[in-house]
Amino acid sequence: MNLVDSSGWLEYFADGKNAKFFTPVIEDTKKLIVSAINLYEIFKKILKEKDENSALQAIALMQQANVVEVNASIAISAAKISYDKNILMTDSLIYTTARLFNAIVWTQDSDFKDLEGVKFIKKK
Repeated sequence: MNLVDSSGWLEYFADGKNAKFFTPVIEDTKKLIVSAINLYEIFKKILKEKDENSALQAIALMQQANVVEVNASIAISAAKISYDKNILMTDSLIYTTARLFNAIVWTQDSDFKDLEGVKFIKKK
């Protein structure tokens, strides 16, 4: 299983320099999970930079994968990881969701780069 962090989704949607790193993972929706936190982050960013219709189109594509809601178990585990690893709440929720499904986190966000189960590419 795979989970693409919001930085990877944004790179994919913008067809950025690292988009090819994320494309095969994103397009293999049968092996892809999406945290509800990713939906929040992507919708807000695209809404801010473009418009609501573009944001809705992005979310529709993301929802072709298995969307995982944040529940009490994920929240508590994420809080522990956030504390132990000194990472942001949103990053810890996304990371915890991936760990729950034994998924690899694909990202260009340096906050994840030293965590187990992460495929990191430096942002170009």
